[in-house]
Amino acid sequence: MPAPSTPILNLWKKTLGQVPDSVWQQTEIETLILADNSLSELSRQIGLLKKLRTLDLGHNRLPQLPDEIGGLPHLTDFLYLHDNRLASLPPAFGNLTRLRYLNISENAFEEFPECVSSMSGLLELRLTDNRLQSLPASIGQLTRLRELHLRNNRLTSLPRTIGAMQQLRQIDLRGNPLTELPSAIATLPRLEKLDLRWVTTLELPVWTADLEARGCSVYV
Repeated sequence: MPAPSTPILNLWKKTLGQVPDSVWQQTEIETLILADNSLSELSRQIGLLKKLRTLDLGHNRLPQLPDEIGGLPHLTDFLYLHDNRLASLPPAFGNLTRLRYLNISENAFEEFPECVSSMSGLLELRLTDNRLQSLPASIGQLTRLRELHLRNNRLTSLPRTIGAMQQLRQIDLRGNPLTELPSAIATLPRLEKLDLRWVTTLELPVWTADLEARGCSVYV
């Protein structure tokens, strides 16, 4: 009698080069780790893994991703896409409205992927070490977000709609060429940390003193 399939398939750092077709036949897995395998493409067959809750594709060479990831109904926990060669995400990713954690750091994004604004369940978003010059007003739709990590981009300002993100606890803006910040940040009731280290182009807004007075740590 065959052994029951495990809900976790860990293929981290196996020098695969490409994903074996046998992986797509394991339709019961809930966690798939394919990090650090020099992958340059990903099969559309990933759409067969309907029970996936966590997908780790970090530290690969992926320039694009299949639409089918956006059709995984149970992808709710973690999606790691950091350290690849991505410059965009498929619009279908906007269907991942139950996903709680997304990491697309260390890629080649020059524009914020609009589909991310539709991921209304996100609690943590990591976009560090990209080439973003601006954020769209639609980012304010992420009203459940608690952590926003934007270190080492090319941002000069943030949209005023950030004030709608009332659950934000942390905003990391280190290493951006900021020249202004919206006063809406001062209205975020749960903000605990505003990190502005390595920002040499910004005159610190007077309202940061109000943030500190109520217990928010402002790092400069």
